[in-house]
Order: sequence, then structure tokens, then C-alpha cells
Amino acid sequence: MTVEEARPEGREGPESIERYGYKQELRRSLGFKDLVVYGLVFMVPIAPFGIFGSVFQGSGGMVALAYAVGMLVMLFTAGSYWQMARAFPMAGSVYTYAGRGITQPVGFLAGWMIFLDYVLVPALLYLIAGVAMNSLVPDVPVWLWLVGFVILNTAVNFFGIEMTARITRIMLVAELIVLTIFLVVGVVALAQGKGHDGGSLTPIFNDETFSWSLVFGAVSIAVLSFLGFDGISTLAEENRESARAIGRSMVAALLLVGVLFIVQTWVASLLVENPDKLISDGDPEGTSFYDAADVAGGVWLAKLTAAATAIAWGFANSLVAQAATSRLLYAMARDRQLPGFLAKVHAKRQVPVNATLLVAIISLALGLYMEQRDDGITLLSSLVNFGAMTAFLTLHVSVVVHYVVRSRSRNWWAHLIVPVVGFCFLGYVVYNADVAAQELGFIWLGIGVVVLIVLLAMHRRPTLSGIAGDGGKEDRDG
Repeated sequence: MTVEEARPEGREGPESIERYGYKQELRRSLGFKDLVVYGLVFMVPIAPFGIFGSVFQGSGGMVALAYAVGMLVMLFTAGSYWQMARAFPMAGSVYTYAGRGITQPVGFLAGWMIFLDYVLVPALLYLIAGVAMNSLVPDVPVWLWLVGFVILNTAVNFFGIEMTARITRIMLVAELIVLTIFLVVGVVALAQGKGHDGGSLTPIFNDETFSWSLVFGAVSIAVLSFLGFDGISTLAEENRESARAIGRSMVAALLLVGVLFIVQTWVASLLVENPDKLISDGDPEGTSFYDAADVAGGVWLAKLTAAATAIAWGFANSLVAQAATSRLLYAMARDRQLPGFLAKVHAKRQVPVNATLLVAIISLALGLYMEQRDDGITLLSSLVNFGAMTAFLTLHVSVVVHYVVRSRSRNWWAHLIVPVVGFCFLGYVVYNADVAAQELGFIWLGIGVVVLIVLLAMHRRPTLSGIAGDGGKEDRDG
């Protein structure tokens, strides 16, 4: 029985991708709740644990404000994802949306830029987790933890998206339990007078340090915690509900995790014993959150939050990151923009098996290489953030071109105001990003342009079959 045959009468189901010239090969088994959980796990509800000190220093202590602004910026981006997922309900994320919404070469470059997010982020997660676990169990080297996490996640992803979804639910509950423990103990500690006495509102606004350039510079770091909501779009061909479920799940996941980020960083900021020193000297060891947990509850809470960070980043987050990356590779290979073997789908498991294995190999190689560098985590973080944000800029443009220019949509809010405002917000974040990240990012873009020219010279430009989605037809009159 097909998905359409099994659907109750009157219920809108997933749109067939055959109208776009593709064969349905991936298993449609994920619902709205699965997608929200996937997005939450990808973003990691306790993600600020690992980069708290960097955001604290970058924002002049206004960590909660940086995360609030970051959530707002990402909500505008999610709005554009929502619209493009309705128009083109298939795997590939920004690559697909820009390629069909604007033109295929632009789509390739968008996909190339988001490679810096999708392909590099698993290596970053494995490396951070390996370092954290090594701090807890020094006898086991970082590289061995890294290898173990890669093998474990590859095995889970190989067994299919249902297995991945099942595991992520368990991990999400565990992360939320740890977060709840920290918040309860932290609030009690604050009530007892622990932490600094700089004022309860300083995490959201400090008139001694505030400037918009400072805040948006910190947002360029904090946005790392939000990356992953867009990974939901890579599961479009495994979504059993309507295309709208993709957009709704993105917004829901962002709102939920954004509130959690703001609350936990607010509490942690008030527990920092010497905020001026953290702002001036930074957090080279990456332990400032755990130090705040130590102030609140003692060594046991510091170790609990450190262990939770390692497991969440090294297993839960990297598990879904690997799944999302393999779908992006699958989509580009299916369009002949990458080697064809990456488009192979396992007959029984219905997962892009070769793409999954390649992601594992790349993650392992990069993780082991960066583990030898003193700036490995910083370098990977910068590249991941820059790649994602520049790809998101292209996404906003694709909404305007596809809906307003081509389809003559009159839904000005969804198809013009939201993408334009989102573009401006993101542009300002990129402008205030780390200079090294900008330089490396543009070098990567230049390489992508060369690769694109070679592909076009070899006549490997894909034929994009099918009609151009709903194109704003139903929204033309608002």
C-alpha cells in the first residue's frame, strides 16, 4: 500500500517527487513530532554548555541577548525554508531550493557553501566530544573517543532513519533531564546568594558594554548552537505528512530550543564568579559553563554537565548531522553534481548508504587532523558558521526570485518582507563575523566557482524535470 492509499480521506499527505523527475527511493516514515525531535537533537538543547565562554566574551556578558537575537535571525531564515520546502518538497536543502528557485549554478554554489556546515560539522562535533571525554577519562586519548563515536553513529544511521529517530528521542529526554537539574540547582544557588552581584538583568542588557556590532559579533558565534534546524529540510523525502510539516517543525524546534538557550545562559551568566576576567581573558579551556555549574552545585554538577555535553555533541548531535549530510550528498549526486556512487540507496534499509559511509570517512579524517592542531576547534567552528550563513543568504534570495519574480505572488509578508529582513539580519552577522572565517569562507567559495566551471564544461549540468512547485499559486492574491 502506498502512502497516498494509506492516508485518511481529507488529510493532506506528502507530495510526490516524481513530478520533479525523481524516483521515491527513501522511506517516508517521519511525522511532525519526529521532525521536531530531529531538529532539537541536531541543535542540542544544551549546546551553550560547550561554547558559553566564547559567547560570553564576545557579547560583553550579554549571552542571553546574543541567543535571543540569534533566535530571531534564525526564525526569519526558517520562514524562508518553510516557503521553499512547500515549493520543492525534496531532499537537498539550500542546494535544491536555490537551484530550482533561482538557477542551477546558483544552487550548486549554495550547496557548496553549506558543505562547510554539513560536511564539517560532524568532524567538529566528534572533536569537541572527544576532548570533553578525554577531560573526564584522561587515560583514553582523544583520537580513540573520536573513532568510537564515528563507528557508533555510522552503524546507527546504516540501520535506517527510523532507528535514528528512535535513538534521538531517548537522547533528547536525557539532555532535558540534565538541563532541568542544572536549572533547578542553579536557581536555588542564586537564591542563596552564590555567583556575582552584577545585577540579574546584565545577561540581557549591560549599558557598560552594549553595542549592536558587539551583539551581532557574538551572534555569529552563538548561531553555531542553532545550526541544525535547517537539517530538517534534508528529510523532506522521508516526511510522511504534507510539505508544510517541514516548515512548521523548523519554527517549532527553533522556538523551543531558543527559549531553553536563553534561560540556561541567563542562569549560568549570573553564576560566573568573575565576569570581567572572563570577558577580558576569554575561555581558552572551554570550561566556563562547567565552572558555573561547580559554583551552583559542586564538582558533581560540573562533571555531569561536561559528560552530558560530550555525549550530546559526540553521539546525539553528530548522529543526526551525519544523516543530514548524507542526504545532501545524495541529492547532489542524483543531479550529477557529485559522483554517481553517492546516489546509491540500500535496497533494504532505504538509506543513502555510500553517502553515509563517505561522511563517516571525511569526519574521521578531519577530526583526527584537527585534533593535532591547537586551533582545530576554532577553525572548524568558523568555517561551519560562515558556510551556513552565506548559504542562508542565498536561500532568502531564492524565495523572492521564485515566488515574487517568477510566480507573481502577492503574499508580501511571506515572500518579500520575511526574506528581505532575514537577508539584512544575516548580512550584518556575516559582516561582523571573525575575519579569518571570512577569508577562509571566500577561498572555499572561489574553489566552488572553479569546480562549477569544470562541471559546466563537462556538460554535467542537471536537467531539472517537473513543474516548479506550488510557486506561490495559492498565495498569489495573499
